[in-house]
Amino acid sequence: MANPGRRVLVASASAGGSTAEVAERIAARLRASLEVEVRPAGPAPAADLDRFDAFVVGSAVHDMAWLPPARELLQLLAPVLGERPVWLFSVAGIDPSGRVRRWLARQEVARIAQGLPRDLRPREHRAFGGVVRMDGVPLWGRLFYRLARQRAGDHRDWAAIESWADDIAAALRPAPAPATSAPAAPDPAPPRPTRRNPC
Repeated sequence: MANPGRRVLVASASAGGSTAEVAERIAARLRASLEVEVRPAGPAPAADLDRFDAFVVGSAVHDMAWLPPARELLQLLAPVLGERPVWLFSVAGIDPSGRVRRWLARQEVARIAQGLPRDLRPREHRAFGGVVRMDGVPLWGRLFYRLARQRAGDHRDWAAIESWADDIAAALRPAPAPATSAPAAPDPAPPRPTRRNPC
């Protein structure tokens, strides 16, 4: 059952639609226990953003950077992110499985962070594989994918995406109330003296 006291915004900037589908899947998992709204990233009134208790923001990655709508949204969120948690996700062509690809994904996340607000302190920034289409990819991009041993196709790991969303839901779930100890049982009454019949 969703917790009506916790509202989460899931927003994403997508170029071809695959990142938006990742955001929808994350939102679907969060809805099992939280009140969630999913929308495209972009400018929004401050009063509208202020009604959320937590944020999950993601973007497709082009040239080692987030798309402008996602970066703009983080700038708008800056005044409230000091008090409210935010999780970030990036959807790129590299499937972060295997030692080399994990290393490349970490380098990509570090490069992306350079283009985000400096005082941003996300709970986590996770990189996911996306959909790779070689049409229109320049020669250097093709060489990069070859180096990473990455082929064209859909490289989204839905199990990893859902597991990450479940971790977010667990972090936002209210802590259980401390168990109250049962009241101490009263001391037993002293035994009554027995009356002896005369012989």
